[in-house]
Amino acid sequence: MKLMTPNRLLAFADGLLARVWPAGGDRTACWVLSCEPSAEPSARRITRNRLVQWGLQHQAAVADLLVSELVTNALRHSGDKIRFMLAAEDGLLRCEVEHADSSRARDRVGREHLLLADLACCWGTAHTCEGKVVWFELPAPGLV
Repeated sequence: MKLMTPNRLLAFADGLLARVWPAGGDRTACWVLSCEPSAEPSARRITRNRLVQWGLQHQAAVADLLVSELVTNALRHSGDKIRFMLAAEDGLLRCEVEHADSSRARDRVGREHLLLADLACCWGTAHTCEGKVVWFELPAPGLV
């Protein structure tokens, strides 16, 4: 077993991935979005509201842009539900968007990847049993 940092995924020898969730779930929230055009504005609204609740409104504009990009991309590549997760711990805000994308292309470089590389402190992708998860983290100073 190998801990893959900084993305907080455990990689087992057989390729199975398991997420490591924070012990106190008061700053972790997960939603399932329909694969409809309304998913993108819903995810943005959810993000803004949750960041205000957590006192992270200073990251709302950047998080909003990146969430919009990830959910829009998930809508393009998936005909199924989209799982959307926000978590804040250890001075970081983390977002994950998981969808049923069966493509294994790793060399695609589009607007999403350019924005993530420019705005997130770290980001990545992982293939799961159900498809693919794209995640990013932003600094959340003062958050423990």
